[in-house]
Amino acid sequence: MEPTDNLNIESVTPLISPLELKSKYPITDASHRTVVQSRHMIRDIIRHQSSRFLVVVGPCSIYNPEAAIDYANRLQSMIPLCPHLMIVMRAYFEKPRTTVGWKGYIHDPHLTGDTDIETGLTLARSLLLTITSMGLPVASELLDPIVPQYLADLLSWASIGARTTESQTHREMASGLSMPVGFKNSTEGNVDVAINALLAAQQPHGFLGINQQGETAIIRTKGNPDGHIILRGGRLPNYDPTTIQGVATKMESAGFLPSIMVDCSHGNSNKQYQNQVKVAHAILEQLPQFRSTIMGVMIESNLDEGNQSIPADLTQLKYGVSITDSCIGWDTTAQLLRDINQAVSNRLFGNHDVT
Repeated sequence: MEPTDNLNIESVTPLISPLELKSKYPITDASHRTVVQSRHMIRDIIRHQSSRFLVVVGPCSIYNPEAAIDYANRLQSMIPLCPHLMIVMRAYFEKPRTTVGWKGYIHDPHLTGDTDIETGLTLARSLLLTITSMGLPVASELLDPIVPQYLADLLSWASIGARTTESQTHREMASGLSMPVGFKNSTEGNVDVAINALLAAQQPHGFLGINQQGETAIIRTKGNPDGHIILRGGRLPNYDPTTIQGVATKMESAGFLPSIMVDCSHGNSNKQYQNQVKVAHAILEQLPQFRSTIMGVMIESNLDEGNQSIPADLTQLKYGVSITDSCIGWDTTAQLLRDINQAVSNRLFGNHDVT
């Protein structure tokens, strides 16, 4: 009889269960404290109950843990210098691809094109433990709906990307996440899909997933009340005051407090990484007008600026330079964080104490 199943499957490899991985790399007291405290602080920002300004900043994607820890140490040193900011490091391990390309550290930690997800999950969890144990909260884009079972307990904030905001699977996944979630507008610039995602993620859902033992299971969620919008541009930038006011009005009409983050990269920078500084400063000029509406920015930053292709000879990789989207370098980042902190203090809060 001619087979009808798995005709295009080359192999099926069992994967370590979330419980097994967490047993090998358990959350520490220091990491737990970082995650719990920072989640509360981010929720307060989204709910307009804190005067801090959320800044999600860091590499476009993680591929070298040594460089990531180097970056994390530098970023952590900025926290006491920027008391009006809630600084969260980007630790992005999955990369959505328009066609093909490197899928991220979880899928291909060796940069060889070979899928080694178990090693990727192990290295990613180890790195998250190292960073959060320093007292630095982390953020990540969640792409594969199975991955949160392995890593989500160490994340303080998550994003649903422009390519997946309209996906029912990702809206359902977000409804069960334990941390605040930002939904990006579509790659073309449609914001309505992100508002619809907020509405969907706020509701309870039931869907197929895995449990901590790695068994296929029905996941039933309560709904996630802590969502917000991320404006990342599209065919045109969308961080201008008219657009932000329009999005705020739509959010209010849908029953949400208008809480908007602006992604300074992607469509808003016209994919020119140097423009992120210009976008950020344009947002700072709008803070008096949008006192609580603009609750944060996202910045793609690395140890050194620009980006590079993955070379055939991996020894030729430049340390601290992105292998995906171009990033601003550390010196520019440090100055920009100081500028944001000063602007938030002077233009929005005056001499009031941070709450």
